[in-house]
Amino acid sequence: MGVDLGEIIPREKVELEQLSGWKLAVDAYNTLYQFLAIIRGASGEHLKDSRGRVTSHLSGLFYRSLNLLELGMKLVYIFDGKPPELKATEIERRSNQRREAQVQYVRAIQAGDIPAARKYAEASTTLRRDMVAEAKLLLDAMGLPWVDAPSEGEAQAAVMAAEGTVNGVASQDHDSLIFGAPVLIRNITISGRRKLPSKGIFINVQPERIVLSNALRELGLNREQLVDLAILLGTDFNPDGFQGVGPVRALKFIRQYKRLEEIPELKEAISAIDYNSIRNIFLEPPAQKGVKPQWGRVNREKVISFLVDEHSFSLERVEAAMKRLVEVESTRSESLEKWLG
Repeated sequence: MGVDLGEIIPREKVELEQLSGWKLAVDAYNTLYQFLAIIRGASGEHLKDSRGRVTSHLSGLFYRSLNLLELGMKLVYIFDGKPPELKATEIERRSNQRREAQVQYVRAIQAGDIPAARKYAEASTTLRRDMVAEAKLLLDAMGLPWVDAPSEGEAQAAVMAAEGTVNGVASQDHDSLIFGAPVLIRNITISGRRKLPSKGIFINVQPERIVLSNALRELGLNREQLVDLAILLGTDFNPDGFQGVGPVRALKFIRQYKRLEEIPELKEAISAIDYNSIRNIFLEPPAQKGVKPQWGRVNREKVISFLVDEHSFSLERVEAAMKRLVEVESTRSESLEKWLG
């Protein structure tokens, strides 16, 4: 779900070309879910290989990564680990929603209602373990590093950004900011358009950069107060938030009372949740310290074997993409040689 800060968080528009040379920790689960939701056929069916296995996530991962690499970015994908126990309610809620969406999808197909079928298909999106394993194999073949987080992937990405290992975190959600990421990049698309899952429409978007220090200064909050603000709005660890409290009212409360538990209007409701444990998840998240991702070289044979031979991708398209990827590596090598001198 993610914390909804969109209405109040200050941000700036950027061009993708401005991110050339940036190292970005990419929220892998968020990204793969997006590909699985939107890369579908007319009636909502996934792309599949000759053996009936879903390949939407692989197609999105391959071509999106290639486009960003061509723009000079260096990507490291961060995968979720074991979720905190406090996330159990949200996980169950999402599972129930997906099951219900799957039921509605079947009904829509039977009724011949294709727009509804596509909407429910996207809402039923599930990321399975085998899909995650396939994504990692593809990244290995492309020479792109990935990291298994001990717990929340966005927390791991935030720690890596705070340590200076990467320049920022790439995700659609704002959660990495709550985890302390100094910089969040949103809307990393190439076409300038992003599809809204379940709505079947595209919206024009531009990449956004949110700098945590600037956001805190403009909001008049410190980091701990931003966490309290997030809890008021509802997080993955208290998904219902508080009735009648939206972004504007939540900000007003925290500015006035400074701490969550000091808000008189909400004392009873706040005492019903384990807010200190939720605070600790954001302020001291389980994460590996000192991770040093290593970028390798693309293995052309492995990429073609995996995508074309194993998963029925078009040989012509993959070979054309490989030429672009090899050219990216060649350009980087030339730049390094010039820099070394």
